[in-house]
Amino acid sequence: MVADAPVFAVKAELFKTLGHPLRIRALEVLAQGERSVGELAELIAADSAHLSQQLGVLRRAGLVSTRREGTTVFYAIKDPLLIDVLDVARRFLIASLSENQSLLASLRAAHRP
Repeated sequence: MVADAPVFAVKAELFKTLGHPLRIRALEVLAQGERSVGELAELIAADSAHLSQQLGVLRRAGLVSTRREGTTVFYAIKDPLLIDVLDVARRFLIASLSENQSLLASLRAAHRP
């Protein structure tokens, strides 16, 4: 992203990068600590090749860091603030779903004969 890009454009790029379920799941697991690609693949039941592609997207975006030990590559979340972003998103969704459940219950109650 260009350094002089408006903040809203940079935010949009961040959310675009986060806009893949496998990337989100990998980040959720990495929030618990560094993992190798093999460990991640096993924990989230994903194909290693596909997972590696998605981890590459996260790495190029600067969201994760890597380190190599022999032939094994380990990934970690680069900035702990990303864990906060994931947590806020989870809490937002829980609140939103709770609100929708409440609305649904009200609609059902109002529709009863």
